[in-house]
Amino acid sequence: MPAADLEMQHRREAAIDALIEIEQSLDFSRLATIFPQPRYELIGSSRVYAGADEVGRYLRERRSAFPDYRVEIVSRYHAAAAVIAEMWVTGTYAGRLGDVEAGPKGFRFRMAGFFLFDGDRLTCFRNYYDRAAIARQLA
Repeated sequence: MPAADLEMQHRREAAIDALIEIEQSLDFSRLATIFPQPRYELIGSSRVYAGADEVGRYLRERRSAFPDYRVEIVSRYHAAAAVIAEMWVTGTYAGRLGDVEAGPKGFRFRMAGFFLFDGDRLTCFRNYYDRAAIARQLA
């Protein structure tokens, strides 16, 4: 593989790692440096969040509902304009999400995340997950 391709892969992986760290810390001051026009597409719930304000609101609401929400990347696959990552996602439902009351139950599920890029600039985070599997664990 040419060195330039390896460098691009490393820059993309660094952007993904930084995004996950920003999600964990809720340090949105760094979001624009790696994700200038953030867009989250949640295929499991048919929701799209676009722009820094909407994405920030979504991440804060998610953290409120699941204060210990964590993502662990298991593997990554590089494509021409994307990095596809398999991840374990865990958390405990301790807050409120919409009209669903919290319970002391946790979840662990596998998710596939498509991190779409224009060069080394992250343009979209599209994730696929089984919403019913999460609901069963929280019931």
